[in-house]
Amino acid sequence: MTSSTPSPTTPSPTTPSSATPDSTLAVVAHARDDVRVEEIPLREPRADEAVVRIAFGGVCGSDLHYWTHGAAGESILREPMILGHEVVGTVERAAVDGSGPAVGTPVTVHPATVVETGERYPTDRPNLSPGGTYLGSAARLPHTDGAFARRAVLPARMLRPLPAGLSLRDAVVAEPAAVAWHAVSRAGSVTGKRVAVIGAGPIGALIVAVVKRAGASEIVAVDMVQGPLERAVRLGATRTVLATDADAIAALDADVVFESSGSPRGLMSAVRAATRGGRVVMVGLLPSGEQPALLSLAITRELELVGSFRFSGEIDEVIEALADGSLDAAAVVTHEFPVEEAIAAFTMAKDSGASGKVVIAF
Repeated sequence: MTSSTPSPTTPSPTTPSSATPDSTLAVVAHARDDVRVEEIPLREPRADEAVVRIAFGGVCGSDLHYWTHGAAGESILREPMILGHEVVGTVERAAVDGSGPAVGTPVTVHPATVVETGERYPTDRPNLSPGGTYLGSAARLPHTDGAFARRAVLPARMLRPLPAGLSLRDAVVAEPAAVAWHAVSRAGSVTGKRVAVIGAGPIGALIVAVVKRAGASEIVAVDMVQGPLERAVRLGATRTVLATDADAIAALDADVVFESSGSPRGLMSAVRAATRGGRVVMVGLLPSGEQPALLSLAITRELELVGSFRFSGEIDEVIEALADGSLDAAAVVTHEFPVEEAIAAFTMAKDSGASGKVVIAF
């Protein structure tokens, strides 16, 4: 199903608040193993906020962690929270201060907010703001609600208008693709290089698509099971290796390795797969606390181990690349469920062998 572009004859930004319902259906995490699809109040927007009618949302690993563990890393669920940050929709009520897109504009969402706390961080890398918040995150209390709802009240500055010809359904991957795009930027130039991607889940698969666009000469995808590897090939991988084949991984001799599995074993594989003087970009979020790592091998090979966290302004480049067709990410989406079946969507997304990116239709 592909959403159509809204008609330009939709109501003007001066539509009164009475035109917007005072409640909405939403996907709410209450506790571990307790996610509910329920009607909740829709708060009145502030002057710089818009009401967005959400069309689609992609299920992220963090959403699954809140469902299965009641926490995502060190972000512990302590109160009910709307999930979801990979969303697209149409502006139903524009911000009354005139900021942001007009009513009827199809948009995707940049879910981050920079919050200045006085702590140091590179100002040209706002994704590293220590006080920052993210839609659908329990990192702070009160939690930052996400946008898995039929209607969401969002800051107008988060909204990114979609170019003509880019459907809402195709744009639903913009946020995770921006994570992949940022990771590739952390690698430096990959043009003409041999690249390995450890973990071919949705983010790893999108990294494959981005490095293909960036001109990598060889792209090797590594995963535990065949399903993700097959999807990686459709997105541009030139070769695949099973993660259980330690000898094949050690023989990869890759100039750049992306670790996107988020597991200690995946990081070990990434170090083994890198050529001497190569670079390892760590994208998958490892569990909190100390982790085993092959640091002696990283030292003797003079590897560069680089972190990659979320993204900054890359989502704007992703939107353009999706619109002009230079980034082909369609194969990463494998399933779609209506919001009423959100738990079934989460269950499918949890099965990495059977699914790639799972989308909820609102």
